[in-house]
Amino acid sequence: MELAIISDTHVPGRAGGVPDWVRARVEAADHVVHAGDFATESVVDEIRALAGGEFTGVRGNVDDRSVDLPPVATVECGGVEFVVTHGTGDRIGYEGRVADAVTTHGGPDAVGIAGHTHEPLDEVHDGVRILNPGSATGADPATETTMLTATVESGTLDVTLHSGGD
Repeated sequence: MELAIISDTHVPGRAGGVPDWVRARVEAADHVVHAGDFATESVVDEIRALAGGEFTGVRGNVDDRSVDLPPVATVECGGVEFVVTHGTGDRIGYEGRVADAVTTHGGPDAVGIAGHTHEPLDEVHDGVRILNPGSATGADPATETTMLTATVESGTLDVTLHSGGD
């Protein structure tokens, strides 16, 4: 199973739209995860349409009231449980907040997916693997457009960072 993992699109406030290369990876994925800060419900609808129905998304801290998504969601793909949250709050303590959300909402081997910082991340914190795809539009404060793809099969997770169209 192939996942496209994106976050922090911030359209139209900080970005004009989702780049074509990100759109193509989202369309090609079996499941799409967006870790919040779409900005508007129309962007949620756009990502859902690109995903073709297999979509998990959460509300971010700058999403307007029309964005009707939960603050935390869980999804199982290819034998791996993911806990998705935006990661809202100060940069200090970010990894701890995300790890706490994962252990609160997921099983012992759950993987966390979060956004908010606009910085790509794939690390283990307090025994929890945390993935952050950065910003799928390169929205400030990001320095480039980034996203993650993941291959998930029989409980094995292989993650790749993509930037600037590679």
